[in-house]
Amino acid sequence: MLIRARAPLRLGLAGGGTDVSPYSDLYGGAVLNATINLYAYATITPRTDQQIVFNAVDRKIRLVYDTQKVLPIDGQLDLLKGVYNRIVRDFVGAPLSFELTTYVDAPPGSGLGSSSTLVVAIIGAFAEWLKLPLGEYDIAHLAFEIERKDLGMAGGKQDQYAATFGGFNFMEFYKDDQVIVNPLRIKPEIVNELQFNLLLYYTGTSRLSSKIIQAQIEGVQKRASKPIEAMHQLKTQAIRMKEAILKGRLHEIGELLDYGWQYKKQMAEGITNPLIEEIYEAAKRAGATGGKISGAGGGGFMMLYCPGNTRYSVIEALSRFGGEFRRFQFTERGLETWSV
Repeated sequence: MLIRARAPLRLGLAGGGTDVSPYSDLYGGAVLNATINLYAYATITPRTDQQIVFNAVDRKIRLVYDTQKVLPIDGQLDLLKGVYNRIVRDFVGAPLSFELTTYVDAPPGSGLGSSSTLVVAIIGAFAEWLKLPLGEYDIAHLAFEIERKDLGMAGGKQDQYAATFGGFNFMEFYKDDQVIVNPLRIKPEIVNELQFNLLLYYTGTSRLSSKIIQAQIEGVQKRASKPIEAMHQLKTQAIRMKEAILKGRLHEIGELLDYGWQYKKQMAEGITNPLIEEIYEAAKRAGATGGKISGAGGGGFMMLYCPGNTRYSVIEALSRFGGEFRRFQFTERGLETWSV
């Protein structure tokens, strides 16, 4: 028997960073995101030889352990082991024997939420295998707790919920880890036009998002006025972006992305760098009206809004930077699991 799961990666359209504690606890956060057809995959093959095998195909790492209730968190495939440890602790109570194979369509540090999405997919595979009574909010919250609390990885909450629910969502974040996911009903022609106008450009570099996010957290903890005001503005951006998309005011999308990007850069050091700025300015000169670095910043994917037919001139203008454009489509479905 094979147990499979897949969860979609996401584009953060507005409000990114306001889902990170302590900002969301103190002021409430708001994020608008949408999932795309790039995925994290997890496959569980039950075994009978009292071994646990982890096989991260995309990272070319394979680990083998004798079956045990708690696996060591030592820097090697900790996301996979963290999920196993929590599943055994909370739901099973006894060690399991299996092979877990994983693959993600985007590299770590891409800014598309790949780590959190992978955790969601693995939880989904275990839930399918063990018939665990977990709803969407349960899975997303469990993924958040494994990453942020069990493994101590700095970050926000939007990625886990985007991967689990799928589609276009306006998300609200409050203290005590309270999250409300509001699915948006958007006209198909608006989705198609957004998809045509948005370019996803991989800069060819990745970054360790936790360092940038930790600097952001410290800014809020110190009550630094500049990063806090920037996050207030990003929350406003999310509300305005939601309204623009729902009402079909597509001419505002690029301006709102640019507005958010200018404030995002004020949240912490390392969000931008000279290469990112050069790419962004070249894209704007070629016709893009706005954009941003996806995720925490510092590298990974850039998202550029190119109205009309400017996408072609933007693609040509960025050819000299050596990155690559990634085709994508928006998806309506989140986590999916099945057995064969």
